[in-house]
Parts: sequence; C-alpha cells; structure tokens
Amino acid sequence: MRTWFITGGTPGGFGMAYADVVLGRGDRVVLTARRPDELRDWAARHGDDALVLPLDVTDAEQIRLAVAEAERRFGSIDVLVNNAGRGWYGSVEGMDEAAVRNMFELNFFSVLRVTRAVLPGMRARRAGCIVNMSSVAGLVGVPGFGFYTAAKFAVEGLTEVLRQEVAPFGIRVLAVEPGAFRTRAYAGFADEPVEEGVEEYRSMLATVRASMIEQNGRQPGDPVRGVEAVVAAVDRDQTPRRLVLGSAGYDRVADNLEAMLAELRADEAVSRGADFPVAADTGTATRR
Repeated sequence: MRTWFITGGTPGGFGMAYADVVLGRGDRVVLTARRPDELRDWAARHGDDALVLPLDVTDAEQIRLAVAEAERRFGSIDVLVNNAGRGWYGSVEGMDEAAVRNMFELNFFSVLRVTRAVLPGMRARRAGCIVNMSSVAGLVGVPGFGFYTAAKFAVEGLTEVLRQEVAPFGIRVLAVEPGAFRTRAYAGFADEPVEEGVEEYRSMLATVRASMIEQNGRQPGDPVRGVEAVVAAVDRDQTPRRLVLGSAGYDRVADNLEAMLAELRADEAVSRGADFPVAADTGTATRR
C-alpha cells in the first residue's frame, strides 16, 4: 500500500481523478486543495484512507505543514503528484508582468517548493516517485499561451535534471504531458475577457478564447483513462522519462520533435563547424 500526495484537488480535475483511481486500487491518498470544504463529502466516503488538507501551493509555510501532516498521518509519502496549476492567456509582448509572475509562481515555483518539501523523506527511505504534471505545451509552443508554455518548459527542464540527481537515491521522476482533457480547465475562459495591452494581438487572443470556450466539455481526453495510464507507468520496473497523454497531443509532440530533428540534421555541418579545427595529424584542436 502506497501513500500518494496530490496537489490541486479541485473537483472535476486531474487531482480528483488521481485520488479516485489510486484509492480504487487500495492505496492511500493525501489530496490538497485551496478550498478543502469542497472535498468534505468526498473524503467522508473514503474514511481513514483519504486525508484532505488545505494547501495554497504558492504558500511555503502551508506546504511545509501539509507535508508534515501527511507524513505524521501515514508515515511516508511514496508518490508525489505535482498537479496544481492553471493557464492564463495573453501575448508575450502585451501580457501584464504581474500576471506573468503569478503564472510562474503557480506553475513552476510551487512545483519546486512541494518537491523540495517531500524529497528529504524520500531520500531517507531511498525510495519514492515524483510525477510532475506538465503539458503538451511544455514540449510544443502554443500561441496565446506564451508564458504558460514557458512555465511548463521550465517544469520539463527541472524534471529532466531532477531525474538524474535523485536516481542514486532510488527516487524515480516522471513528466506527464496531457493534451486537451475533459476537466474543468477550460471552464473559466467564458468569464475571462480579453485583457491585452497591445491592440494588434487582440484578434488573435479573441480567437484563442473562443476556441477554449467552444472546446469546454468536448475535449477528447478522458481524465480517468489518462490517470490510469500514469499509474501504470509508475508501476513499471523502469519508469519512463515522460508520458504524453491523448492522441492529438501525441501527434503534435511527434510532429514537432520530427521537425526539430530534421532541422538539426540539416544544419549538422554548421553546428559542427563551430568547434575549433582539429589537426588531422594529431587529432587535437588547433586555434587560428
């Protein structure tokens, strides 16, 4: 029996889907949320196997207290799921700087803080798994979501290095990149008008907003199936480095990576030509 610590327990989201799936397989769950009262009835149905804790993941002290309470209650955190986050839209040039900083605070720095809070216990036990919920936007740029894309790219980079640093301690790290899934993630766009400081981008952002509203409730991805795929990946003897979820997301990532590889190879001679020349007779670099 493992204990899962899951951030972002908003009803109708990935966090709740994780909690239901892992409880259904006999594991225990610590589910955190900024509004824990919304989860009171859900928690009551699961008795001692589920613990709901209040947590604003941008608050370092709340993180410390939540992790300490989870470890006190269940003895350890075996799997951390960094799921809390959300996206704002706006142009790279015109988005308000305060909104940009809030974007990174929620989507990147909170991942860092929660991970740092959980790692000491995992290192001491020489075991554990960290699942960072990234996005297809962490691998493929999305116009209108430049700073969300940037924050998710940062999560990808952090995850890549963390995976290597903690492997000697028996800790596994997985990045998950969902595409469009039928959660409540798109529901707020109807209440968020275009607020853009540069007029030239307004029509583009209006199209982005209309697309999000139109897709809400019609996204092709099934959160439960997605979570089941992640849990199965965590159970593998060799945890994959990343897992892209959803057919459309898979296609976008594959197309992007293939295009990147083709471009890289097309300029191979240019790339290699930036090195110091190598003397043919000695095999050593020489400088002009």
